[in-house]
Amino acid sequence: MTTQEFQQSITKSEFKEYLTKGFLYDQYKQNMADDLSSNPDAAIKNYIDLNQHRTSRVEKTFAFSEEIKTQLSALKQKIYWLVITEHWCGDSAQNIPVFHQIAEASEGKIELKFVYRDQNPELMDAFLTNHSRSIPKLIQLDSHFNVNGIWGPRPSIAQKLVLKLKANPATAENYANELHLWYAKNRQSAISTEIEKLLFKANQFCPECLIG
Repeated sequence: MTTQEFQQSITKSEFKEYLTKGFLYDQYKQNMADDLSSNPDAAIKNYIDLNQHRTSRVEKTFAFSEEIKTQLSALKQKIYWLVITEHWCGDSAQNIPVFHQIAEASEGKIELKFVYRDQNPELMDAFLTNHSRSIPKLIQLDSHFNVNGIWGPRPSIAQKLVLKLKANPATAENYANELHLWYAKNRQSAISTEIEKLLFKANQFCPECLIG
């Protein structure tokens, strides 16, 4: 996880509205396919095409850790995962299928919804990373829509790699290639560990204590 700047500017009712208008995973994937066929920007189309392949790979290869299964079993109340994303985002393609599979395995304890960064600037600006609108950003909400965890835009070890690559003029231009090689080798192990911690935080949280 990376340095977060969470501004308490989004109300509980607004979070509920974002969840209501958000997309389920299957609809998000359909939106991505539609974007691929209709987007007039050739470069964006190329990114979306790559991301569809990345998404498919992760769907086939991600394996649950026993700790994630334990944390899911321990969830006593429903939680919400609100994810800010865009179809062209490579980090989203590498991580969103993991969110989906964990939410599916929760048997209704986790409700997962997706919203788009560029259509929701107020929400995005409440969850910046190092002052930037980096995505994906997962916002974890308890059953009363209190924020009890934030993740994104990539696993902390990957973020350190990106910062190192961008700081070097020799690697800055092609940092994305190195990043996705790292994802392929890591096989979602790092994000799995960080989601375990996010779920642990949810299990330590007391929603009723914050009802006002």
